[in-house]
Amino acid sequence: MNIEKVAVIGAGVMGASIAAHISNAGIPVTLLDIIPENATNRSIIAETAIQKMLKTEPAPFMHKNNARLITPGNTEDHLQWLANADWVIEAVIENPEIKISLYQKLEEVCRKDCLISSNTSTLPLSLLMQAMPDSFKQQFMITHFFNPPRYMRLLELVSGPQTRPELIAAISRFADIKLGKNCVTCKDTPGFIGNRIGIYWLQCGLLEAMELGLTVEQADAIMTAFGIPKTGIFGLIDLVGLDLIPHILDSMRLMLPPEDAFHQVNHLPELVRKMIDDGYTGRKGKGGFYRLNEERVKESIDLGTGDYNRSEKPKLDAIDEAKKAGLQALLSYPDLTVFYAWRVLSKTLTYAASLVPEIADDIVAIDAAMRDGFNWKYGPFELLDQIGVAWFVDTLRAENQAVPKLLADKCPLYKVSSGKLTFADLSGNYHAVHRAEGVLLLSDIKLQNPAVLSNPSASLWDIGDGVACLEFHSKMNTLDMDTMTLIRQSIDKVSSEFSALVIHNDGENFSAGANLGLLMQAIHNSDWTAVEQLVRQGQQTYKALKYSPFPVVGAPSGLALGGGCEILLHCDAIQALAELYIGLVETGVGLIPGWGGCKEYLRRWLTLRSQAGAWERAGGPIPPVVKAFETIGMAKVSKSAVEAKELLFLAHSDGITMNKYRLLADAKAKALSLCDNYTVPQPYDYPLPGKTAKVLLTMGIKAFHLLGKATDYDVEVSEKLAFVLSGGNSDMTSPLTEENMLALELEAFVALVKQPGTLARLEHMLKTGKPLRN
Repeated sequence: MNIEKVAVIGAGVMGASIAAHISNAGIPVTLLDIIPENATNRSIIAETAIQKMLKTEPAPFMHKNNARLITPGNTEDHLQWLANADWVIEAVIENPEIKISLYQKLEEVCRKDCLISSNTSTLPLSLLMQAMPDSFKQQFMITHFFNPPRYMRLLELVSGPQTRPELIAAISRFADIKLGKNCVTCKDTPGFIGNRIGIYWLQCGLLEAMELGLTVEQADAIMTAFGIPKTGIFGLIDLVGLDLIPHILDSMRLMLPPEDAFHQVNHLPELVRKMIDDGYTGRKGKGGFYRLNEERVKESIDLGTGDYNRSEKPKLDAIDEAKKAGLQALLSYPDLTVFYAWRVLSKTLTYAASLVPEIADDIVAIDAAMRDGFNWKYGPFELLDQIGVAWFVDTLRAENQAVPKLLADKCPLYKVSSGKLTFADLSGNYHAVHRAEGVLLLSDIKLQNPAVLSNPSASLWDIGDGVACLEFHSKMNTLDMDTMTLIRQSIDKVSSEFSALVIHNDGENFSAGANLGLLMQAIHNSDWTAVEQLVRQGQQTYKALKYSPFPVVGAPSGLALGGGCEILLHCDAIQALAELYIGLVETGVGLIPGWGGCKEYLRRWLTLRSQAGAWERAGGPIPPVVKAFETIGMAKVSKSAVEAKELLFLAHSDGITMNKYRLLADAKAKALSLCDNYTVPQPYDYPLPGKTAKVLLTMGIKAFHLLGKATDYDVEVSEKLAFVLSGGNSDMTSPLTEENMLALELEAFVALVKQPGTLARLEHMLKTGKPLRN
């Protein structure tokens, strides 16, 4: 069964965002909602939802054009549209009576081979199906998306005993490959996996912080040491919405058995009730535990008094301790925030361990749910291994706390056996972690064999079938001279022992660009020779990669900025994750791309124009230069891989993968497809207009300056960029070689490095992580 038409009923934030993400897969979606009382436009709710999403940040759509794939309607006039749907998703209010009433209408309209699912976050399938006939039960399941659906990878799947296996398989395959989801099979229990453990954890964090007298900043900061996102406890509640928590707690109170440990944390403090009543429901309201005051200054609430004060970032020595000595040492550190972390984590991890196999068949599913549903770096059982199961159990027993059966023998929950990752069950037996067909992870490769080459910044791995993988693994995968050394060594190694090269890593980001610290050191020493050497080494390394005698495929995900973008521009092809944020952002730190980025990006626009037709019809040679100047000068970064194609950071022929777990396998397949009859790229000559274009570009930036849209130093940096992209002092009659273009990049880069304005921008970026507008 193929999923070619989808419908979503319920155009609230969640339902509309689910529809948007399905449109990101190129699938037409019908979005229906009720008709408001006295409405003249009977489909106003769905129509308004679509328009609102076009302005929402972070964007639900990977490209604004995807909104055209959504057809808005209402449930009274347009329910018959669902007759041809392959999948209908119900995302209405969490009221069983309303849901069941809708199902009865869908039973009359939908085909028998149409899968109908609910996006409920807490209601068991058995409750929803009580009044429905067996024929409907066969085509029904729960598909619980996490918010926001585009960015949260978890999709919880709950099927009933009568749900047809072929429908489950079709939805799992579609959600995995087309929507990029990690599909986790859950038992039919209240809250499934994510909300059962996640809401328990949030409630623990809230109540313990109030009891111990911590600030919200202290509580959130200490949690980051354990792989919890920067939002921590209170920032996440603000993101989820305080007003949703009471509904989930009420549902858990009704449906969980009296002996369940969830009831111990299932009460809402009076402070939170008052915040909700006063409109402080989180980011969607007037603020929550954090807010912005009238001066746009960040404030946080005092958990004791309810008053708001300026938010101050806490300095926690304990976090530094964790970085040096590990999590076990951190939990032994004599500090109130650490005591808080232990109270929260000991309860949460113990609770999670007690729920196997009640909520899922194995620990792998639970870890996946917490990683991809709550953005934990480690799932609860991975975190237990990080802490040390034996130490954790001994500490629980010392406090006279109950120890779940899963942890009683104090053995690791995961271990490597014969080069494969295995997990423990309740009996102490270990089983191989299953990977779906088409999934290839570098983390699995590393368990099988040592690296072919390695240094502190990068490694080369054999990923099979004659393909090697170059991995960056410095902080934020920034690029330094060790990286360049490994790239050059890899070119030699792949030339003699492999057929192709993929550049990829399992990190959250492909690369944040060059290591600016190295550049700063040379600037402070006024060592301009060292600066030139840094630039030349990068230029020649990337050029060698481009002209290597084998295909090179980049496989980026997340951020690919500056030097990280430049290396991709030198690849033969790119297989990108859909969530790709790529750009040449050097102007933000007072520089221009110096490792061949100007050269390669400009070539893409020149090639596009020459392919489109004669220069005369295309407006002459200046439009490509203007396009490249705009993108680099404004430090544009794509908001998706689709946008990256529009900006020409990706070629039309480059591939896009929705699921990160499939990215490396897709890139490897692309590399192998290029091996047959591979030929090294031909050098490109640059027919550039020279001074004519530079004058035009300079006039444009000065006009921006007069309008207040460009700063004084923006003008100076842009003039250097214009000099490079226009071809310096050349003209159309004497095309420039690649070496000429690299020389122009080097000249402009070194000139800017010597300027106080660039030094100020670099120092500000390294200190704050934000660009300086000087």
